[in-house]
Amino acid sequence: MRSGVLVAAVVLFGSGVTASAAEPAASHARNIIYIQGDGMGLGQRELVRLATLGRHGDLAMNRLPVTGLVHTDPDDPEEVVTDSAAAATALATGHKTRNGAVGVDPAGRPLPTVLEQAKRAGKSTGLVTTAQVTGASPAAFAAHVPSRDLQSDIARQYVADSRPDVLLGGGEDWWFPKGEPGAWPDKPGEESRSPYGNLVTQARRSGYTYVRNAQELQRTRSARILGLFANEDMIDYGPDGVGKYAPSVPLAQMAKKALDTLSANPRGFFLFLEEEGIDGLSHENNAHAVIDAGRALEAAITEVLRFTRAHPDTLVIIGGDHETGGLSIENADGPNEGDEDGPFPVPGSNLRFKVDWTTGDHTGAATPVTASGPGSGALGHTLDNTEVYRAMVQAARLEAN
Repeated sequence: MRSGVLVAAVVLFGSGVTASAAEPAASHARNIIYIQGDGMGLGQRELVRLATLGRHGDLAMNRLPVTGLVHTDPDDPEEVVTDSAAAATALATGHKTRNGAVGVDPAGRPLPTVLEQAKRAGKSTGLVTTAQVTGASPAAFAAHVPSRDLQSDIARQYVADSRPDVLLGGGEDWWFPKGEPGAWPDKPGEESRSPYGNLVTQARRSGYTYVRNAQELQRTRSARILGLFANEDMIDYGPDGVGKYAPSVPLAQMAKKALDTLSANPRGFFLFLEEEGIDGLSHENNAHAVIDAGRALEAAITEVLRFTRAHPDTLVIIGGDHETGGLSIENADGPNEGDEDGPFPVPGSNLRFKVDWTTGDHTGAATPVTASGPGSGALGHTLDNTEVYRAMVQAARLEAN
């Protein structure tokens, strides 16, 4: 290891907290909240911590009492490093698959998901993301297609089959037919593209209330909500100085609405909650905007933890499906050795640091997971991503695959 490179594992894995300390008296989890920082590895967590809180602070996501480390590799004959579809399928179903596949095994056979099992158990369910709501990660929890590119098929399955009670995110282009724009303007080369007609109309006919912006989301009291807040992802991607993190509806607001809506069910709920910007902006090697996405994720996590204080029978898991960018943190006075961002000030000190990127793609690094609530102790070690699924279904006493 080169001098000046900060190893994030010391912060996350040095607490010595035993797994049993995390589990309250509740015998099982009535609610499950899986929170994903897409592309969030150890480096991204440390970047956000140092840039926002300094050396003596820590993130809410790091203060949960159970910490583990998750292997992310797919079951792919050609690639070692996972994409989001294969990683999310493993988390959602307990089975590995090939890259690009959503909710199916390597042969294309559908796999039951934890969301679908929760629905069968009478629980409410939700998918909330700053990506397209039909994107690979949320889709793996509620759809089954051979390719992540089939986003209108995913939308149609949401409406007709899995029927999550809350669907919030971007991606309206996949819900409207060609020539029928939605509420959000398309950039050059983008257009509505549903081959199945107007899927928003179909969703409304089947009982969903459709909302298009933060004000409509705040006002609705519907028990079933479809909210589409961008034509594609809710983030403006681009390199440092160009791309920016500015979703039209804050993730924390979407999280609060989802919690308020889903928690009305006395049988509990399953919620997938995702911050996509960490991944997309790490692809662009844009450390400044990754910090902004991390702040937004922290705000949403704070909202979730506020909920769990009143509902201790809730299992909360915070993880990353994979790492993106090969991010490392270095002293600001070191030599420029590659694609670097910064320097960034460390709050509460006169120190500064730089961010070094090794790639614009995913890496095979294991990702940290932190957790609290009933069943969280099962995550307090080095584990495979399929074991995250097993921890959820066991905690909620759902039928495992």
